[in-house]
Amino acid sequence: MVKNLKMLRARKRISQQQLADMLGVSQQSVNKYENHDVEPDIDTLIKMADFFNTSVDFLIGHTDIEHVFETVNKYDLNVHEVALIENFRELDEAEKKLLYDIARTFYSYKH
Repeated sequence: MVKNLKMLRARKRISQQQLADMLGVSQQSVNKYENHDVEPDIDTLIKMADFFNTSVDFLIGHTDIEHVFETVNKYDLNVHEVALIENFRELDEAEKKLLYDIARTFYSYKH
């Protein structure tokens, strides 16, 4: 069973038949995906995720995070930069804001 399929379909206000037409499967298949222990193949899951702008993990109930993760740029960080980021993440919001303000002040003096 595709755990969140029925909820996503209802939210978009489309019928099982409309979803089936979009996926290239039968209405009965969509019904089985929603209500029985029948799982679609991976290509169909990917089509569903793309259609609902979510992830396969959310569709199958592997995560509660509904949105699609955006690509993150990778940086080559040295040991000190990694430590700085890790320490920053341990701070509360007020401490983070204070550090951000200090960094912005240093930056404005240099430029």
